[in-house]
Amino acid sequence: MRMVVIGGTGLIGSKLVARLSADGHQAVPAAPSTGVNTLTGEGVQDVLRGANVVVDVSNSPSFADDNVMNFFRTSTTNLLEVAAAAGVGHYVALSVVGADRLPESGYLRAKAAQEELITGSGLPYSLVHATQFFEFAGGIADSATVDGEVRLPGAGVQPIAADEVAPAVGRAAVGTPLNGTVEVAGPEVFGMDQWIRTVLAARSDPRTVVTDPQARYFGAVLGPESLLPGSGAELAQTSLSEWLARQ
Repeated sequence: MRMVVIGGTGLIGSKLVARLSADGHQAVPAAPSTGVNTLTGEGVQDVLRGANVVVDVSNSPSFADDNVMNFFRTSTTNLLEVAAAAGVGHYVALSVVGADRLPESGYLRAKAAQEELITGSGLPYSLVHATQFFEFAGGIADSATVDGEVRLPGAGVQPIAADEVAPAVGRAAVGTPLNGTVEVAGPEVFGMDQWIRTVLAARSDPRTVVTDPQARYFGAVLGPESLLPGSGAELAQTSLSEWLARQ
């Protein structure tokens, strides 16, 4: 099949393109660096011509509330319109576990808006909801650092290795459209504070992680299970300790 991977040069996209190509599919990476800009529409019509599947794993270059909402609304609208005209038979998108539960977060509110556009488009679709990636621990710590302390809640998280997110998206892409959602998560549950504390210690980062139930996660106050998947989630194999040992 011809599969166009939007965001195909990024963390998940590059892994996905390699995997799909190895499985014999024509996997085409699409990103501004390849001449495809989903915000302006540049190159979108050309790259989607003849595509069987579109897989959107792109991300906003800015997480500011207005910018991220504009990115996901505009790029998704452009992609859906061209995909429908091109006769694409399956639209797959990567989103976040709990996106619909945390409207206080500008980023997650924008992801929820993206999903609404997809589900209302009339195109056959599959949504893959993933938990936080192990690779994002450093960025989460940086965003939560105040006066040298990392302030985070003890809310539950079930982080996953990016190497195991890409195969999950790939399975959705080659399968029959779900017209629904599948969740993927790591094998272990941590408190967010515990997770980041473990990663910083492994990296000899001197910052102290302070447990603060009111600390916001990208704008949202988290409940104990706000970011946890449901009981039917697909669980990956790589533990945090195994992932840290590979770094």
